[in-house]
Amino acid sequence: MGVKGFAEGGIASIIAGCSTHPLDLIKVRMQLQGESPAPAAAVQNLRPALAFHSGTHATTHIHVPAPPPPPRVGPVAVGVKIIQQEGVAALFSGVSATVLRQTLYSTTRMGLYDMLKQKWTDPDTNNMPLSRKIVAGLIAGGVGAAVGNPADVAMVRMQADGRLPLAQRRNYKSVVDAITQMSKSEGITSLWRGSSLTVNRAMLVTASQLASYDQFKETILDKGLMKDGLGTHVTASFAAGFVAAVASNPVDVIKTRVMNMRVEPGMAPPYSGALDCAMKTIKAEGPMALYKGFIPTISRQGPFTIVLFVTLEQVRKLLKDY
Repeated sequence: MGVKGFAEGGIASIIAGCSTHPLDLIKVRMQLQGESPAPAAAVQNLRPALAFHSGTHATTHIHVPAPPPPPRVGPVAVGVKIIQQEGVAALFSGVSATVLRQTLYSTTRMGLYDMLKQKWTDPDTNNMPLSRKIVAGLIAGGVGAAVGNPADVAMVRMQADGRLPLAQRRNYKSVVDAITQMSKSEGITSLWRGSSLTVNRAMLVTASQLASYDQFKETILDKGLMKDGLGTHVTASFAAGFVAAVASNPVDVIKTRVMNMRVEPGMAPPYSGALDCAMKTIKAEGPMALYKGFIPTISRQGPFTIVLFVTLEQVRKLLKDY
């Protein structure tokens, strides 16, 4: 019975992940808006040129002005720009990482949640209190994220690559290539960069998404608002997607920035960790920067959650005799 929960969750997650991948890509690009791209390296590159033109003594008086921050752009404009500059296929850059991530992360979290749900459901009432659902979601999400983190780092980098200047692009050919290159050039530990954030986010998402879906669905059925069918599944999953988006967006922004940061050899990394990234982001861009990309997050989390649970309910029907 346990294995079946993993299989059902995995199939539904891969279908949901691939179908909403372009929305996820737009969300990642928006979360990186306003982040200053490696200014120290740029200034260092300028220094030899300035010294050459001005004579060595004059260089101390030269002030390199900081470039003005680019204007904020909405999700549709970001999507159109990606298509214009990089082609339609760019909307699916990193999709191989999505498949691997859903296979590792979502299969684990959905299967574990299912197992815990079966263990903790009261056999007499066939009910599980909301507090237990949340705990089951936190545990399942945390374990799933730790397993899937390498694919997550690879996915963020592959999605963000197109916004970098050509000289700075990493140009990973696939998720396997990305993981191999990162292990060689930055060490195996780089595959778990931002893992504390991934785990925190996954715990929040899984607890809010799976627990609230079950809770909304039970409430709708108990109150007799709708019968158990597509309408109930869509309504409960959309509400669950909204709850998950609100809970996870701040952690998601920081996770994206930490995973995507470029560490120049011999120089301090832009962020020393999650808290440092959060403080720097709030200081430079204001507290609402933590809700950057919220519209694409909800635009993705909504459809993703709907596709996930509607597919899951159908897969369960198909596999119920096995």
